[in-house]
Amino acid sequence: MSEHESPPTSAPRRSRRGGGRDARLAARAADEGGHAVRAGMPGGAYKPLSSEDIERIHAAALDVLENIGIGDPIPEILDAVLPKGCLLGEDGRLRFPRALVEDAIAKTPKSYVLHAPDPALDMEVKNQDVILTTSGEPVKILDYESQTFRDPTLLDVYDTARLVDRMEHIHYFGQPFIAPEWSHDLYVHDMNTAYAALAGTRKTFSLGVATVGHIEPLIGLFDLYLGREGAFLERPFCCFGGCPIVSPLRFAEENAQVLVKLAKLGLVVDVAIAAQAGATAPASLAGALVQTFAETLACLTVVHLINPNCPMNFGMWPFISDLRTGAFSGGSGEEALITAATVQLVNHYGLISSVPSGMTDSKTMDAQAGYEKALTTLSAVLAGGNMVATYPGAVGSLMGQSLEGIVIDNDMLGATLRILRGIEVTEERLSLKEIESVVFGDGHFLNQPQTLELMRTEYLYPEVGDRSPVGDWEESGSPTVYDRAHEKVREILSSHYPEYIESGVDAKIREHFPIQIAIEDTKAGNGRWD
Repeated sequence: MSEHESPPTSAPRRSRRGGGRDARLAARAADEGGHAVRAGMPGGAYKPLSSEDIERIHAAALDVLENIGIGDPIPEILDAVLPKGCLLGEDGRLRFPRALVEDAIAKTPKSYVLHAPDPALDMEVKNQDVILTTSGEPVKILDYESQTFRDPTLLDVYDTARLVDRMEHIHYFGQPFIAPEWSHDLYVHDMNTAYAALAGTRKTFSLGVATVGHIEPLIGLFDLYLGREGAFLERPFCCFGGCPIVSPLRFAEENAQVLVKLAKLGLVVDVAIAAQAGATAPASLAGALVQTFAETLACLTVVHLINPNCPMNFGMWPFISDLRTGAFSGGSGEEALITAATVQLVNHYGLISSVPSGMTDSKTMDAQAGYEKALTTLSAVLAGGNMVATYPGAVGSLMGQSLEGIVIDNDMLGATLRILRGIEVTEERLSLKEIESVVFGDGHFLNQPQTLELMRTEYLYPEVGDRSPVGDWEESGSPTVYDRAHEKVREILSSHYPEYIESGVDAKIREHFPIQIAIEDTKAGNGRWD
């Protein structure tokens, strides 16, 4: 059964299986039983704003766009929007009449298919269904052994893709970090990041594009992978994105060019508008919502005026400052609250929401990281965020990335989805027969057929979270979850070398593009994780 199908209410009892994790996963997929959680479960229960709050924020944002406008509009945007009713003031600011913005909100696509390299993993983005993703882009990797930060490499991007490929509760692979070794040649960087994702995972992935000139070559690379020119535009399994706004209220030239190009191609426009309350947005949370909503609406309106059929991830990402220092604080309670409010606001208009979560100000995967990541992620998921960029493994206020943290956070994400799913109250699950049988029988429920049937579909079990008895834990050396996650990372990365790019196709890609990831580094026995 596909991981995207709704789980049935019960599963037959099964005997223990051998053959390793791959065999267990294959047997599980073939089972008639379901999973406790899946991608695309509906959210929307948590609503921190009242209806009146939403209307006031909406009206204020439209006032900002109509009266203040967005500065530094690029010629490509002006050519598209001025003939359709936008106004360029003498101050050089582009203003958006209310009717144009409201028309864009009403008519922009409200769903789309999120394709994957493996069509079996395609997902529909719609309503308030929740999809969990990685995101970037930290500039360092936290080394488990030394507890120091080092520069990432292109091989680290590939390794992270392989790791996420095996993480059940991360549904989508977002570029996790940049590789400074190729910061001097962003073309090489972008082509290799795309290659690393293709080689490492069958899940949908996204790329941050350095410049608009890289989009056509990336499409060409994906066409080579698919074996036919034009094939990628028919099934776009990668989303391109960027930050087309510099807060407060200015266009960012290169990323605005990317936005225009994607709209013309009809590809999903994946934006992240990240005004920071107290720094680049008002300190009041309501004011930060108003400004960030206005900035994201400006992008939506531009996309709509260029191509009314083009979907956009409404990436409204208001961030929080620690007002004592002005520093970014991604793990704060305020971040959890404003993210949930953002989701509620975007869902009110039926738009496709994209929000961040899972950020932490801790520098390592400790208790602080755990509670900050869980709080921000749970609030976004319960509010019903569509594309929730959960930053698994990110530490140090998005400066660092921990591979062990990805594994730990995968457990946390699973638990979050389990909370989202809620409790099914049916006649069968009220369990009156079971209660009567046990009361007048053995006195416990462990051997009841219902218990065994619901063992997997009703309950979720952590990969590295420890539930062993205290004595067993002590005898095994008292490992932390961080230690167990490190062993899981080594287990996966020493053995999981998928062959997702056929050798002939790989040769063609290397003939046309400067791929720096050596073929031998994508094979077992390369010495990197042995």
